[in-house]
Amino acid sequence: MASLIPTETQSQTASTGGESPPSANSNIVSAIESKITTGRSKKDAGDAAFKRGDVKGALRSYHEAVMYLSGVDRQVIANAKNIFDTGAPAALSDESKGEGKTEVDLILEKVYANMSACHIKQEKWKRALETADKALAKNPKNSKALFRKGKALGEMGLFVKAETALMEVKKISPAEEAIVDAEIARLRAVDNERQRAADKKMRGNLLVVHDAAPLIDRSLQVGCHETVSHRLVNAVSTEPSTHTS
Repeated sequence: MASLIPTETQSQTASTGGESPPSANSNIVSAIESKITTGRSKKDAGDAAFKRGDVKGALRSYHEAVMYLSGVDRQVIANAKNIFDTGAPAALSDESKGEGKTEVDLILEKVYANMSACHIKQEKWKRALETADKALAKNPKNSKALFRKGKALGEMGLFVKAETALMEVKKISPAEEAIVDAEIARLRAVDNERQRAADKKMRGNLLVVHDAAPLIDRSLQVGCHETVSHRLVNAVSTEPSTHTS
């Protein structure tokens, strides 16, 4: 049964015309800032682990960063900013002002791009592609994510798509032209070798079929001969005898 005695929060809400009390609003902002701070910390831990060569540890920290930050979307931050005229201090960074991006967007962009690098280290090309695409969804001009996408596509055997992505990197970041050209050349060599191997296998299959053709023909001929002989024998054996006893 609900209490007939109003609680302190209910009394404060009634006195403010149904709006949440200032202390509750402050808690909302504090919770958002705490998640952003923790997410940033997890991202930094992932970066440190990657530099140490601990790819699994880096991925673990990056996944934790995503867990903290994925629920703090633009609308949540906008609502928090509307609570106070001063806004939520940690919600926006100087880098994101004027671009409609939150600090969460910026952190997640880097986290996903770095996760792609981890998956490339592990040669998990599909996951590398997926995380690179997530980073590019946050910022289509992220040259590192685009480069990793191109590399993953090339390793998956999709050279044309890989070359398209890598050529875009040169447009976004001309300073990386030499690195991009080297990667395109490497992927082209890999693709050519893959094609040669496929052609060799196909020629081998055709050769086997060609060598087997005479045997198949002889088998058919023998089979036909045996069939004709069998019919002749049957025909002779079933004819009425012309000799009288």
